[in-house]
Amino acid sequence: MAPDIDELVAMIAAGRYAELEAATRGLIESQPDAGIAWKALSVALTMQGKDPLDALVRAAALLPGDAEAHANLGNALLRVGRFASAVASYDKALDIKPDSADVHNNLGNALRGLGRLDDALASYRRALAIRPGFAEGYSNLGNALRALGRLDEAIDSYGKALELNPDYPEACNNLGNALLDSGRYDAAAASYRRAASIKSDFAEAHGNLGNALRALGRFEEAAAGYRRALAIDERFAGAHSNLGDVLRDLGQVNDAVASCRRAVELQPDLAGAHNSLGNALLDAGQLDAAAASYGQAVALRRDFTAAYINLGLVDRQRGAVADAESNCRRALELNPEAAPALVLQAELQADNGQFAAAEASFARAAAIAPDLPEAWAGIAHLRKMTPSDAAWAAHTQQLAGRLPPRQEVYLRFAIGKYFDDVKEYASAFGNYRRAHELMKLYAAPHDRRQLAQNVDDMIQRYDRQWASRIAVGTEPSRAVFIVGMPRSGTTLAEQILASHPAVFGAGELPFWSDAARGAVPGECALEYLRLLQRVSPDALRVIDKMPANFWNLGFIHEALPNARIIHLRRDPLDTCLSIYFQHFKRGHAYANDLDDLAHYYREYRRLMAHWLSVLPEQTILEVPYEGLVDDQEGWSRKMLQFVGLPWDERCMEFHTTRRSVMTASKWQVRQKMTRSSIERWRNYQPFLGPLLTLADVR
Repeated sequence: MAPDIDELVAMIAAGRYAELEAATRGLIESQPDAGIAWKALSVALTMQGKDPLDALVRAAALLPGDAEAHANLGNALLRVGRFASAVASYDKALDIKPDSADVHNNLGNALRGLGRLDDALASYRRALAIRPGFAEGYSNLGNALRALGRLDEAIDSYGKALELNPDYPEACNNLGNALLDSGRYDAAAASYRRAASIKSDFAEAHGNLGNALRALGRFEEAAAGYRRALAIDERFAGAHSNLGDVLRDLGQVNDAVASCRRAVELQPDLAGAHNSLGNALLDAGQLDAAAASYGQAVALRRDFTAAYINLGLVDRQRGAVADAESNCRRALELNPEAAPALVLQAELQADNGQFAAAEASFARAAAIAPDLPEAWAGIAHLRKMTPSDAAWAAHTQQLAGRLPPRQEVYLRFAIGKYFDDVKEYASAFGNYRRAHELMKLYAAPHDRRQLAQNVDDMIQRYDRQWASRIAVGTEPSRAVFIVGMPRSGTTLAEQILASHPAVFGAGELPFWSDAARGAVPGECALEYLRLLQRVSPDALRVIDKMPANFWNLGFIHEALPNARIIHLRRDPLDTCLSIYFQHFKRGHAYANDLDDLAHYYREYRRLMAHWLSVLPEQTILEVPYEGLVDDQEGWSRKMLQFVGLPWDERCMEFHTTRRSVMTASKWQVRQKMTRSSIERWRNYQPFLGPLLTLADVR
């Protein structure tokens, strides 16, 4: 005998859901159009964690006048993200019973899922008009207001929810989100802590607490927050991604990459995780892999402004200027007020020598985002600063005092440059020293022992016997390398040579550091020559001026025996001081400490002395920076002769050559030659300490 309605209700009341499922299925078998049976089956399935959607669809169809059946179907559709269908079901429920606060509230959630925020606001407000003490309604109203950027109203709405229900963890978490968006990081952290204390297994609240602590620059505590979230829910992809971000802040690049990879494994369609993975890979120096991750992020989310900006940044570093400009334009099309995109635009303009336009772009970025350090710092590197820039200096010093370390660094280097330009050398050095102390907080430390071992290994591997086995021709190859320490004049030498009509300056190509790790020289040579063909199909000579290729000269010589190598050598004190004054964002940990810097310079000279002793005489030309400045034509002629090209007068007017220059010397190489950088170290002699021991190193 089939159960009657009272029996079904009794099963629900007693929690006998498996029995209820069996009973309703039996009833449906004999009465397939019994809507109440389908409705009861949906309850049984829901309470057992099974999919009730088919049962809910049948119940709503068979009970067209049952508001609850339509509302329940709407709830199930909302849970699986079918927002438009959910809206349709809620509308039917409200046609039947227009005074249901719960349905108006849930309709608001579905409308918010569709991005119809104004309609969602109206639904939440109708719910609250029906039930003024509806804490969940106030919390959801706050979510819609926050999505519209109306943060003060959102905070007020969350506050009303918590007045009605002080132990409402979701409202505490949502309030924290609005406070975080409004820059009230301490208050946000307090709200997240309250949410987590009410509901200890609230993984999202622990993860969001990590976000607030990261914004406060408390990176270790932030990492602990993310790890607590993951201890609760190991499959929380967002927490893995955010942990990767903060591990970058802490200089733990390999761990950051691993954490972000875990995020994309768990949720391959999470665009933010792909963007974070790109950032970590960029820090690891894996430019192509970073570009691929950013590309995946924008493929998943076509309106992802930040990912377009990051893709433009990595394209710029790879020398893909047209792609960088295209991605920058796309970011600005999506959001003309995106200050980081304006900073990228400014950098690209400066690369092309458009310094006035670049300064205007930086200024606009700073006006939109007054606390954006890259915008203010960028201005200082476009030109010589003067006492008339005192207002800039006062503002940036005030701003620097309230920024987290990783952001403050940008301004400390820029402020140091300002004081150097106006000849206040003690203040300049103090700011540079502060910048490096901050960088030590998140950069991996320099390992002197490992560096010395690396040099020993190179010397042992690439010895005279090795060199004697390599056949060398007399004609130079198409590839020309300019190497040396950073800030030693490599960009100047490239600019002079690139002013010759037969030469293309390719900038710093990030090829050989990866290629030299266990690859076959012959295969690398073919791949590299294809790369040169892509960057310049026609030039007789293509210059790769990656300074750090001095590490790879043995492998390069084995792969390309006829390649010519120009080694720029500058006074060690001027070189190291200029390095200390440069903001290297990655890969130069030795620059953060004067003792480390002196040690690195000595190891560089030891390795270069080895290359000069074992490589064929016609392979390396040493060019003294000071000699190039004092006898520009003489040394320019020697460099051209060395690479097998005739003299061209245009090399004397290198500062007028129109080309993209992405190094820190982009402004200097567009000025006429001066001696202002020679013996610059004397202005800072009282502060140089261990660097002074390099005075006898040549």
